[in-house]
Amino acid sequence: MAIIFVRTLILYFTLLLFLRLLGKRQLGEMELSEFLVASLIADLAANPLQDIGIPLLNGLLPVITLFCCEMLISSVTMRSIRLRSLLFGEPSLLIFHGAIDQKEMKRNRYTLDELLQELRSIGVRDIAAIEYAYLETNGKLSVLLYESELPPSANQLAVPVENCGVPHILISDGRLIRRNLEQSGHDLRWLREQLAQYGGQISGIFLMTVDDDAQVYCVQKEAGR
Repeated sequence: MAIIFVRTLILYFTLLLFLRLLGKRQLGEMELSEFLVASLIADLAANPLQDIGIPLLNGLLPVITLFCCEMLISSVTMRSIRLRSLLFGEPSLLIFHGAIDQKEMKRNRYTLDELLQELRSIGVRDIAAIEYAYLETNGKLSVLLYESELPPSANQLAVPVENCGVPHILISDGRLIRRNLEQSGHDLRWLREQLAQYGGQISGIFLMTVDDDAQVYCVQKEAGR
């Protein structure tokens, strides 16, 4: 039992380390080669866990080899447009000036139901309002509407807008994040003054944020938490 536990921990942290090395892009979206590597690793990593008679190195070596191949391919394709296009393909233009390219949809085996589902998910009702719609190499649909269909910006309406920046999370579920407090330009004394206004302690706050204009948002924990 202890052997299985130790082997599981070794494999887990090894996979965690290599996935971290691959970068955030691979974690958020997968190209064809990345999906293939992930599928193979899932199978290879399971073998030494299911059969303790298999040496752990026999399970780790193929996993490490696959990760090294993926890292090598990622490095090479960053420098070569042709190789990147060969391995990962290119985006497909499915809608051009409000017209659906049926041949391109058939070539990608992309059904009309899938297209309409993706459009509904981003709130697009009228296909005629779409100037371009690309099926990206990771399977996601990128939709660009006509300029006339986009909501006007504050700049276009000549409306002055203050930029409040990104709110800093000061307290998260009863825990103070000191680094964010320092980055926001405030100190513990200021924080205590804010907490006094809300009648609570740090441990009793579910969420507290502050933006660049010193606007504070605070939510206390519900009873029983």
